[in-house]
Amino acid sequence: MRHSSGIVAESLQLLKGMARPGITTREMDQAAEAFIRDKGGEPSFLGYHGYPASTCISVNEEVVHGIPGDRVIEEGDIVGVDIGVVKNGYHGDAALSFGVGEITPEARRLLEVTEQSLNRAIEAFRVGNHLGDIGHAVQSLAEENGYGVVRSLVGHGIGEAMHEDPQVPNYGKPGTGLKLRPGLVFAIEPMLTLGGWDVKTLADQWTIVTRDGSLAAHFEHTIALTGSGTEILSVVPEKNPATAD
Repeated sequence: MRHSSGIVAESLQLLKGMARPGITTREMDQAAEAFIRDKGGEPSFLGYHGYPASTCISVNEEVVHGIPGDRVIEEGDIVGVDIGVVKNGYHGDAALSFGVGEITPEARRLLEVTEQSLNRAIEAFRVGNHLGDIGHAVQSLAEENGYGVVRSLVGHGIGEAMHEDPQVPNYGKPGTGLKLRPGLVFAIEPMLTLGGWDVKTLADQWTIVTRDGSLAAHFEHTIALTGSGTEILSVVPEKNPATAD
């Protein structure tokens, strides 16, 4: 899983570097697919329940599952990129959100807190804790800052399948739910909004947007829980030699 997750991390950095005013989300998706295949992986998302692209690229009020296409990236956009890769029978999954050019202070703060909430959740993912501790870590930081926590979308277990049990919500009560043990691998993915937490699905049956039209941000890592602590698998190869070719 270090290999597949490492390809995901590299792909995310590739697209972050490409994102500039004037580029289309389709161009970004095509570049990611070519990169993934060049690394010996396959896009986990392509064809998944009929999904038509290799990546999810969600802009501004789009929370997740934005289908790449003719949309042109503009100055000031918030772009969320979510990528899954399968290699040697195991999946990796990660996401990040970033601003294009000059963004508002409110948008910048949303990005910062969403990423911080992921880091808090990873800290809570330790042996002896419970599933509810992970969700509580996200929820408490988000609500302290006045942000909505999307409830109908969750993180998940990951391994030989892209989505495995258990579901990993971004809200919860400390000390409740599954007791965490070595060997678990989770894709933890906070999704926060500048407004309310309610979302809706667009007519394409994939793209999920905030119901009130507020900005959203999404960060995700694939993380393994071992006897000696957590290991973030979705890091670039320079930081994780195990992913080197």
